[in-house]
Amino acid sequence: VQLVESGGGLVQAGGSLRLSCVASGSTYQIKAIGWYRQAPGKQREMVATVSSGGSTNYADSMKGRFTISRDNARDSVYLQMNNLEPAGTAFYYCKALLQVSIEGQLGVWGQGTLVTVSS
Repeated sequence: VQLVESGGGLVQAGGSLRLSCVASGSTYQIKAIGWYRQAPGKQREMVATVSSGGSTNYADSMKGRFTISRDNARDSVYLQMNNLEPAGTAFYYCKALLQVSIEGQLGVWGQGTLVTVSS
């Protein structure tokens, strides 16, 4: 499975962006997919995930401002980000959790897209 993110860019504080991630390859293996981010000098952190059944999970600081959605027909996942804050400046990565065997799982990352929020 390969993941390609898009939609990053420069936005003013309080603005919105919509990130997209398109999966290709053996997409039937995708068990869950989501967004993570890594700010300069900080560890990568989970932003939001969505399971194959549609269950979503958000980091506490993103709840109410970010929305993750999944379009299985297009093998895509989106992240709508509203009311962005300068602290949201980071590389945003798409990650898929693959069920590669009965007991085996594998994580696959995209190359990331940069979001810069100016104050």
